[in-house]
Amino acid sequence: MIRIGIVGTSSISARLAEAVAAVDGVEITRVASRDLARARAFADEIGAPGTAAGLTALLAADDVDAVYLASPNSVHRAQIDEAVDAGIPVLVEKPAVLSSDDWDAAVARARARGVVLLEAMRTAYDPGLEAVRTLLPRLGTIRRVALRYEKRSARYDQVLAGEQTNIFDPALGGSALRDLGVYPLHALVRLFGVPRSLHGVRVGIASHTDGAGSALAAYDGFVADVAWSKITDTGLPSEIQGEDGTLEIDAIDAPRRLALTPRGGAPEVTLVEAPSNPMVGEVAFFRDAIAGRDIVADHEATSRTLRLVDALLDVPLS
Repeated sequence: MIRIGIVGTSSISARLAEAVAAVDGVEITRVASRDLARARAFADEIGAPGTAAGLTALLAADDVDAVYLASPNSVHRAQIDEAVDAGIPVLVEKPAVLSSDDWDAAVARARARGVVLLEAMRTAYDPGLEAVRTLLPRLGTIRRVALRYEKRSARYDQVLAGEQTNIFDPALGGSALRDLGVYPLHALVRLFGVPRSLHGVRVGIASHTDGAGSALAAYDGFVADVAWSKITDTGLPSEIQGEDGTLEIDAIDAPRRLALTPRGGAPEVTLVEAPSNPMVGEVAFFRDAIAGRDIVADHEATSRTLRLVDALLDVPLS
C-alpha cells in the first residue's frame, strides 16, 4: 500500500482523494497545511486519519510514502525539490512548474536521486485520449486540428469586482493559459508532437494575467489552433479534420463522446468507457511509476508542453 500525503485543501485535492479511493494499492494518510485547523477539517472531509503542519512535517511523517502537491503554482518547484531531496515520490498538479527550464531541472534532480516525479496531467492518462489516437488513421491525411478548453470561472466575478484571487494572480503563477490552456496543448503534443512554429494572442484582464487566448501551431502538412478561456464559456467541441473524415471530440481534457464522420458518410459515435472521476488514470499511473514503470516519455511530454506555454507567455497581453 502506497500511503499518500496531500499538500493543499482545494477542490482539486478532494477530487484526487476520490480518485485514490477508486485505485487499488494507494490511500491518503495525511493532509498538510500551514493552518492545522484547515488541514484537520479537510482530512475529516476526505477521510484521512492524519494531518501535518506544512510540507516539511509531512515528509518526516512515518506514514507517508509519496506526496501530491496541489499548492499554488508558484511554490511547486521548491516543494518538488524538498520532497525529492527527502526521497519521497511526487505527483504535482499541473502546471508542474512555471517554466520548461524549471521542469527539466526538477526532473534531473529526481532522476539523480532515483525518485519518481510526475505531473498530474489527467488528459495524458485518460482512456479518452487513447480512443482519439486509435481513430486518427481513419481520418486520412490530417489537415486541420482545433482543440479548445473554455470554461468561465466563478472566481472571475471577484476580478470584475476589483478583487484578486489565486487562480488569476500572476504572482502565484495564475493564468487561464496555465490553468486550462495546458490541457489542449498537452493533448496536441501527445497526439502530434511539437509544432515547427507557434503564434499566439493572450487576452488580458484586470488582475494582470490572461483570461483567454488562442494559438496557431504549424505542422508539416497541417495547422492546429488551440483556444482557452476562464472568462467565457463555449458549446463548441474540439475537432480533428482529415482528408477522409472529421473527428469531433466533446471535451479534450476527458473525451467521452467521439463522433467520426467519414467523407460523404454519416457520423459514427464512440462512447468512451471511463471512470466518473477523470483523475483515476493519473493516480493509477503514479502508483505504477513508483513500482518501476518507465516515465521518461511522460517527463518529455510535460517539458514539450511547458516550452509551448513559455512561448505563449512571452506574448504581451492584448
